Amino acid sequence: MTRAEKAAFVVEKLESIYPEVPIPLDHKDPYTLLIAVLLSAQCTDARVNKITPLLWARADTPAEMVRLEVEEIRAIIKPCGLSPRKSKAIHRLSEIILEQHGGVVPATFEALEAFPGVGHKTASVVMSQAFGFPAFPVDTHIHRLMYRWGLSNGKSVEQTERDAKKIFPEKVWNKLHLQIIYYGREYSPARSVDLDKDIITKALAPAKVINEMQKAGRLKV
Repeated sequence: MTRAEKAAFVVEKLESIYPEVPIPLDHKDPYTLLIAVLLSAQCTDARVNKITPLLWARADTPAEMVRLEVEEIRAIIKPCGLSPRKSKAIHRLSEIILEQHGGVVPATFEALEAFPGVGHKTASVVMSQAFGFPAFPVDTHIHRLMYRWGLSNGKSVEQTERDAKKIFPEKVWNKLHLQIIYYGREYSPARSVDLDKDIITKALAPAKVINEMQKAGRLKV
């Protein structure tokens, strides 16, 4: 198959498996989504969804958040990991939203990526899921599967994002990146891959990739 044929196969299969894809992180507006995505760095979505209600009970707007001390934020979000850095970022970006954006989360990559603790992936998630702007946030699942499926070389997440945007139609980006994440979690994890269930990898993975997975003990015997 050509890359274009592989891409069409992926879109078709994932649409049949996941016709509807809820946003994994619970939120009610762009601000709470931004904070939830920031907290999800090196933390599972499930854990973030357990912690954010505790945080929202204290502060779910920039104005309320800046009234908390950084240490108060840190104590609440500690189970998400990296709490010293994340708590400072949450407090400061809330100040910036109030000072520079009238209390409203800005809908541009440039403004979002200027916030402390917010990189391109976090900004892409917010632009995509909060504002509907075409974006292709690349997490570990997408990075892994794009390589397994022979759609990217796996050298960097930046390259994976560029490759994804080249081969998939822009109109499917916002839904497709979520579909790939769900598929990676359910059928194509980092280890213990069952190719009888992981139908996309079985169909698309180059022989080189299958051999690498076998040598690394990532395939179920």
